[in-house]
Amino acid sequence: MTVPKCSRLTTFGVLGVALIALPALAETPVASATFKCKEGKSIDATFYADSVDLGLSDGRSMKLPQAMSGSGARYANKDETFVFWNKGDTAFVTEGTDDKQTYSDCVTAK
Repeated sequence: MTVPKCSRLTTFGVLGVALIALPALAETPVASATFKCKEGKSIDATFYADSVDLGLSDGRSMKLPQAMSGSGARYANKDETFVFWNKGDTAFVTEGTDDKQTYSDCVTAK
């Protein structure tokens, strides 16, 4: 069976547009840091324009969108039961509805 010429061009055209759009979808990191925290815990953070990727020393990893903050940078999940705060070379994490600090006194590793 022979595919009509116009169908091949249409398929290639759609595929070509999709391939051109892929690089635009990829985010470029703007910074990264490792924070050493109290109790031997640590946080690896990769910052993007409007989100952060976190790797926690307890094995969890997550991507959080930036959220409203009065000072510094704040990133939170949808129900705000996990919040990563960062200001300068310091950070901390609060979890749960009672905002318990589970990663505290975190400072970038030198």
